[in-house]
Amino acid sequence: MSVNTVTLNLPEMLYRRLLQTAQATQRSLDEVVLHALEVGSPPAWNDAPAEFQADLAALDRLDDDALWRIARSSRSETDMGRYQELLDRHANGILTDAERRELDELRQEADRFMLLKAHAAALLRWRGYQLPSPESLSNMG
Repeated sequence: MSVNTVTLNLPEMLYRRLLQTAQATQRSLDEVVLHALEVGSPPAWNDAPAEFQADLAALDRLDDDALWRIARSSRSETDMGRYQELLDRHANGILTDAERRELDELRQEADRFMLLKAHAAALLRWRGYQLPSPESLSNMG
């Protein structure tokens, strides 16, 4: 991992708090500052499955309005109905090969959709917005 140097002017009070934390936890000031930056950074997308990472990374560049549209979006009743129908057929063991492929595609789309919604909500929260409960977001679509 490469390392970059940043010079940062900190208010005295913040510097003292970080220094006291470093002393109290017997860690270096660098470690404490890095930890504070990691915790306070926008949500990471690199822990998501590789096939979704590009879509999640793209959200970082969106403005707040676009993120709100994603966070409030919902799947169509048609899509959800078909997905449920295929899940029921699968549970009953009567899924054809074509339906199995369709179910896999719908599952992949549903996973992508939910990850995008969750990441958009996390970015909005990081940007300082108060978000309603997940149920409320789903009903705002």
